[in-house]
Amino acid sequence: MRALILAAGRGERLRPLTDHTPKPLLAVRGKPLIEWHIEALRAGGVRDIVINTAWLGEQFPARLGDGSRLGVRLHYSDEQAAYGGALETAGGIATALPLLRADGDEAFWVVSGDVFLPEFRFEAGRAQRFAAGQDDAHLWLVPNAPHHPQGDFAISPAGRAALQGEQRHTWGSVGLFRPAMFGSIAAGTRMALRPLLDAGIAAGRIAAELYPGPWTDVGTVERLNALNS
Repeated sequence: MRALILAAGRGERLRPLTDHTPKPLLAVRGKPLIEWHIEALRAGGVRDIVINTAWLGEQFPARLGDGSRLGVRLHYSDEQAAYGGALETAGGIATALPLLRADGDEAFWVVSGDVFLPEFRFEAGRAQRFAAGQDDAHLWLVPNAPHHPQGDFAISPAGRAALQGEQRHTWGSVGLFRPAMFGSIAAGTRMALRPLLDAGIAAGRIAAELYPGPWTDVGTVERLNALNS
């Protein structure tokens, strides 16, 4: 199974650091943030990883190369070169589908390049069970951070993602997805993911669970400094 690391964003709230360095290449505890994901994916048996890029995208292959140093094969979906800029999450996933389905797989991991979740396990068994099922996506939610107290989704007693509920949690920007969820989106389309998630949840086709481990949205200089202190 392949994986996509979302790395195309500008990182406005991390300026001036991101004026010269893409957010996923900023150092967290001694190595680029994105390398934490690559190492965790490799530990879960993922050997082919797609990285979508836009802002300062040339720095990713310059820094990471073909992935051999990290024990994986890296493939790049350069949205800046092909379409003139970042395509947002759903657009980026849809555009990267040919790379994600190169082995005929009917499921893939997605994780945002700007979150830090050092204990998350990309378990091969979990991915295989998802691929054998019928859901469009499986999301890992996290407890709400102070900067996002309202959360995103609830979890039903049956383990389904819900739009409403007594306790809402934040999507941790990591999940398993099926290509069919993005099949109607043409490559190069700029489109957010939230409308697709809302539609899939309303149709009862998205599962969810709570991830209790450490998680940080590395979205500001203060949060980055806190991780490195």
